Amino acid sequence: MGLWTRVKRSMRALFGGIVEATEDPELILQQTIRDMRDRIPDLNNSVAQVMATEKLLGKNKERLESQVVDLDSKIKASVKMGRDDIATAYIGQLSQAQVDLQRTIHQYEHSQLASKQALKARDNYMLQMQRRTAEAMQLINQSKQAKLQEQLAQTMASFQIGDDAGTFDEMRDKIDRRAAAAEARMQLGTTSVDNQMQEIEKEAMDMQLQDKLLQYKKDMGLLPADTSGAPQALPAQGETTRQP
Repeated sequence: MGLWTRVKRSMRALFGGIVEATEDPELILQQTIRDMRDRIPDLNNSVAQVMATEKLLGKNKERLESQVVDLDSKIKASVKMGRDDIATAYIGQLSQAQVDLQRTIHQYEHSQLASKQALKARDNYMLQMQRRTAEAMQLINQSKQAKLQEQLAQTMASFQIGDDAGTFDEMRDKIDRRAAAAEARMQLGTTSVDNQMQEIEKEAMDMQLQDKLLQYKKDMGLLPADTSGAPQALPAQGETTRQP
């Protein structure tokens, strides 16, 4: 392989990659749609010219047909009047008019066919443009979706789940330590000597209150005197004390 061939191949690969990287499918498709729409006025103008030629040839054909009829009438009138010289002149004009008419008819038939083909081509182009426009819009939507997916992929690639997971683990450890410390302090408070003393004092206070209550009942005669000094149980409701 020659040096120049290798250089051309390298240049094509280099610039081809640059062009491909800078091409935006959405912009290219939108420009393509605009180009197709911009060609519509020129296409309509061409079709109008073809149809105008058809109409012009049609009018010319009608004029020549009328001229042929008129010359034929004049020839017959000249012959009746015995004016062969005038009839001969009209015959010459008629011959030329008939030639022109045949040529015009032939051209008119071709122009009719050309008009039909031009209209059909214009209609096919409009249909093709509508189809291409719909396809381009679908491709543009797919391109936008692809861009969104690329952005999402880049965002997910740059998102470091490990860092946040470490933060969650660190905060969980701190909360667990605080909860454990609070639970230990609560447990220590319930088992302390001061707390036990408070419970004993509360129990003693309850005993004193019960003794005072019993003493009130004895003083009011609700309880018999106990020689042993121990209080007797109160009779049940509805029962009377029996004398021995």
